[in-house]
Amino acid sequence: MSRDLKKGLSSRHLHMLAIGGTIGAGIFQGSAESINMAGPGVVIAYLVAGIILFFVMSSLAEMASANPGVDLRGLIHKALGYRVSFVAGWLYWVNWVVVIAVEIIAAGSFLHYWFPTVPIWMLSAVCAIGILLLNLLSVKVFGEVEFWLSAIKVATLVAFVFLGGYLLFSHGVGTEPAPGLTNYTAIGGFFPTGLTGVIGSLVIVIFSFGGSEMIGLTLSEVKDSHQVLPKVLRGVIVRISVFYIFPVLVIVGLVPWNQVGNSGSPFVQVLSALGLSEAANVMNFVMLVALLSAANSGMYATSRLLYSLAKDGEAPKMFTKLSRQNVPIYGIFVSTMFMFVGVYLSFVAQEKVFSQLMGIPGFTVLIMWILITFSQIRLRKTYEETALYKLAFFPISSWITLGSLGIILIAMVSTNSNMMHSIIAFGILGLLSIASFFIRSVHPAHVK
Repeated sequence: MSRDLKKGLSSRHLHMLAIGGTIGAGIFQGSAESINMAGPGVVIAYLVAGIILFFVMSSLAEMASANPGVDLRGLIHKALGYRVSFVAGWLYWVNWVVVIAVEIIAAGSFLHYWFPTVPIWMLSAVCAIGILLLNLLSVKVFGEVEFWLSAIKVATLVAFVFLGGYLLFSHGVGTEPAPGLTNYTAIGGFFPTGLTGVIGSLVIVIFSFGGSEMIGLTLSEVKDSHQVLPKVLRGVIVRISVFYIFPVLVIVGLVPWNQVGNSGSPFVQVLSALGLSEAANVMNFVMLVALLSAANSGMYATSRLLYSLAKDGEAPKMFTKLSRQNVPIYGIFVSTMFMFVGVYLSFVAQEKVFSQLMGIPGFTVLIMWILITFSQIRLRKTYEETALYKLAFFPISSWITLGSLGIILIAMVSTNSNMMHSIIAFGILGLLSIASFFIRSVHPAHVK
């Protein structure tokens, strides 16, 4: 007798998963790159990305409310057929395998700060084993651990905004007086690099929001998902945008935009200005938590993707096997194996091969958002009267969102610095598309 995934995730878990899934190294470490591209005007890029994210996730919430228990792949399967869902599932799996490997390597380097005599590869291996063991436990344990890891990230950002606001208007950085609003326009104005800089940064910013769509994979393990998800998303999208926009406003207000990142992490700069001698240790801990949280979520995503693909007959049947804890055990082991392969490659190839693979996640996020939006457009007429939650301003909002994502995708592949990334991503997409013609999907019970 076959078993299904256990519904062990609560509304509380889903709330924090939705928030924490997008708060990672992108804001704590990568915000400097987008600021350097657009200056203070990067805030507009975050606003635009937040609006796009709102409509994408609202589309997902609408489909989920009308199709109880159907996960993200199941929704794409219903809307666009098994070949598209096959390609999307495996592409997204590749995305998360790459992300997990990179996050684990980075986590090892942050541990190396405290344990300088231990090789980074060994510290990374310890992190990988910890992630494996955690995911072998019940989904309720996973949700609880991820809840608290995400809570630490959220609390750090809230504290940073309040402390940064104090420096901005009352104290100043170091011996300098409080800058107030001066740095927002002092060096070349609010848009020092023009509209081009804002558009260029938008590509990076929207990638940093990637991961929020992962909660679409939790729907088969959430109690009353069709009722819970819309409630979660209504408030979460705003809070996710706020957790990016306010910290970035604080950073560009305190530090001239052309100096951001010159003296290490802007978060460390702010904490050091407050006289916190342990600023580096504090941020090292927070960054470690952010990376482990991302890797933990990634392992969850990869194992559930393999389970979903296998249920549809688009992956080996063994991936449907569940452990006594009702988790897809073979999916976890295989994803772990590829995670270790990725870690090994990152040490062997260093910046040559592995750095090019990192172009895949950004590409995949855009593809998944496009597929979510297009699936909602295709399915809307099938549940017009039964959906508990409906996207506002349909169909205009859906088509504008789809068009915006298309423009961003074109901008990404047209940028010279992304050329190799795009070739690799399109190559993988092409191979998966060819493979889709050689599989025979079983129309799954959960999408009937």
